[in-house]
Amino acid sequence: MLVALAIFSLAALALLRLEGATVATTARLGDQTIAQMVARNIAVETMTDPVPPAFGTESGEVVNGNRRWLWTRVTGRSPEARIQQIEIEVRSPTGPEAARMTIFRDADVPA
Repeated sequence: MLVALAIFSLAALALLRLEGATVATTARLGDQTIAQMVARNIAVETMTDPVPPAFGTESGEVVNGNRRWLWTRVTGRSPEARIQQIEIEVRSPTGPEAARMTIFRDADVPA
């Protein structure tokens, strides 16, 4: 009887540790999901602006999901001269990089 109780307690402890790891992973995935949404919002703003962004680095801050997010947008030339390559990075002020994406946009200003 004591052996069965010891085995059951070890299994219960293992399940509790697994639950803790699952909760931590779920929270991290939630942060990454919101960061991706912020990055996509910045990408949509960049693509729909009639004037292409200036070459170089631009950064800012936005609130989404009741949290502050820091973003950086690096605009450079792609191998095709008429196309801009835009790198967008979003991160939490308290944590490491959470989302990154690359988009391409026409560099010419419409007439």
